[in-house]
Amino acid sequence: MQTEKTKKIINGILSGLVALIFLGSAVSKFFPNAETLKMAQDSGLNPSTYTLLGIVEMLSLILFLIPRTGVLGTLLLAAYMGGAIATHLEHGVSIIAPCIIQCVLFGIAMFRFPELRARLLNLKNE
Repeated sequence: MQTEKTKKIINGILSGLVALIFLGSAVSKFFPNAETLKMAQDSGLNPSTYTLLGIVEMLSLILFLIPRTGVLGTLLLAAYMGGAIATHLEHGVSIIAPCIIQCVLFGIAMFRFPELRARLLNLKNE
C-alpha cells in the first residue's frame, strides 16, 4: 500500500514538472514580450500563428493531465516537441532544450502509463 502511495506522489510531482514546462511555454505564446515575438518572427511565425501554437500546446497539456486522456496528451505533446526540434534544426538553433524536454516527457509517460510502457517495450505481463 505504501508503494502505491509513493508511486502516486512521484507521478504527481513528475506530471507537475511537465505541466509547468508546457504551461510556461503556452502562456508565453498568449502574452508574448518583444523578445519572444522576435524569436517567433525569426522562425517564420506571425503572431496569430504563434497564439494558435499556444492553444494547441495548452489543449495537449490538458489532455495529458486528465488520467483518461493522458496517453493521447502524451502523444500530442511528443508530436509538438518533434515540431519544435524540426524548427530548431531548420533555423540552426540548438536542439538540446527540446530534446531534453522530449526525453523527460517520455520518461514520465513510461512511469505514469503502464499500458503505454507495455506496448512500447513489448512487455507481456504489464
